[in-house]
Amino acid sequence: MLYTGKSILAIANEHNFAIPAFNISDWAMFNGVMDISEEKEAPVIIAIHPDEVSHIRTDLVAAMRSRAHRSSVPVAIHWDHGGTYEQMIVAIQAGFTSVMIDASLLPFDENVALTRKVVEAAHAVGIQVEGELGTIGANDSYGESGAAEIIYTNTDDAVRFVQETGVDSLAIAIGTSHGLYPAEKNPELRHDLLKEIKAAVGIPLVLHGGSANPDSELARAVSLGINKINISSDIKVSYHNAMRRILGTDERLREPNAIQPEAIAALKVTAAEKIDLFGADGKAKLY
Repeated sequence: MLYTGKSILAIANEHNFAIPAFNISDWAMFNGVMDISEEKEAPVIIAIHPDEVSHIRTDLVAAMRSRAHRSSVPVAIHWDHGGTYEQMIVAIQAGFTSVMIDASLLPFDENVALTRKVVEAAHAVGIQVEGELGTIGANDSYGESGAAEIIYTNTDDAVRFVQETGVDSLAIAIGTSHGLYPAEKNPELRHDLLKEIKAAVGIPLVLHGGSANPDSELARAVSLGINKINISSDIKVSYHNAMRRILGTDERLREPNAIQPEAIAALKVTAAEKIDLFGADGKAKLY
């Protein structure tokens, strides 16, 4: 079942769970995420970052939509961290059912203006829009935006931002960073701030930089109102580490059917852990 971002997140918001948004960068990863979501009877958001879009091309979206339509679980296809209005138009025309415009590094008024412009275009054709307010940190992430210093989302600004833009969901900064954390860095989420923002805005809230955060931190965030958590690095590490092991065993290996199944299986194990942690398992029945 193919859903818009708004329709898939509305149920998560109502029933207090989070939907994993898994960033995929090839067809095998996409099918692995779809397979495990169906096995776990969990709604899923397929997230594709502009760098990933440039790798797989928008032509693949039609095939993803086809798989989503015949899936037994709700699926939204989401353009992650769009940086320009023009990118959002490309996403809408390509068949994405949800888009994110990330103008969080711009001054507040400029962020509002660009986000509102995207909302007007997307809502005209029934597409959901995610905005971002505050800055997410950056660790080893080379494919996703992030700031050297986290600027926590201000609650009053969040209320004004939602009112002035009309966004359907909001990514907030409460202490996460994109990529994997170095050993010396200990992430700590501002759950108090999350609780305050959720009470003030009410709409689905999004957590970026969800990889490598302690399970207890993420579970607590879900209980306090996070409805979508982006997972990229965790599943890619599982997928590509397995592939490295396989390729190192026999230099004659060359067929994807011999190389990728074990890597997909490793990705599915990690994805299943996130689905359970976010409380999304079995939730397809709510739709």
